[in-house]
Formats: sequence, C-alpha cells, structure tokens
Amino acid sequence: QVQMVESGGGSVQAGGSLRLSCAASVYTYSSACVAWFRQAPGKEREGVAAIYTSSGATNYADSVKGRFAISQDNAKNTLYLQMNSLKPEDTAMYYCAARPSCVGYLRLQAYWYSYWGQGTQVTVSS
Repeated sequence: QVQMVESGGGSVQAGGSLRLSCAASVYTYSSACVAWFRQAPGKEREGVAAIYTSSGATNYADSVKGRFAISQDNAKNTLYLQMNSLKPEDTAMYYCAARPSCVGYLRLQAYWYSYWGQGTQVTVSS
C-alpha cells in the first residue's frame, strides 16, 4: 500500500511563494511517477506537474510553467512543489499522487494515478 502525505500549504499574498512537500512511500518502486494536482471549489481536479522518480524527467501544465517547479529527494522519499509568483487563481486544495509502475508519456490526468494524499490547502489573496 502506497501512502502519500502532503504538508506545507497555507495563505500567502499574490506574488509570494510556498513550497509543498509530500512524503511518499512510492519511492520504493523502481519505475514510479509522482505528480501534483489541484482542485478549486466547483472545478475539476487539474494536473499541475509530474516527475519520474527514476530519471527525474518532468512535465508541467501550461498554467504553471515558469512559476512552479517539481522536484524530489529520493533518499528522503519526498516530493516537492516550489510555487513562485503565486496568483489568486492558484488558490486550491493541492494533492500529491502516485503511480507505482509508470512508462511512456508523463501524464497529468488524474485517472492515471492510483494513490492520493489527503490534500493541503493553498490560498492566495490579492
């Protein structure tokens, strides 16, 4: 059973930064991928960024390219999302997700991921 636990959410003013962390037991798998998603009230869950745990290759949603950075510390079994230049529209519940066996294109669709954390709230005020 893969466990995912997010932390690091909070409230920040527009233009500010936050770093989210996700403790993920999926790093014991050799070909996993992990990702960050977000969901605002009344909206569908949106893929933000994803990374292969082995190669470190990444994929980003257009809405966050150049502002957000996904990274990982495999030794600590931890995934990160550095969020800079935050905008009010970035306000959402942020989730980390994992797929233990991951090949091919690094997807940002929620259906692709099997395990999810409980979420951490990010609120950006104008």
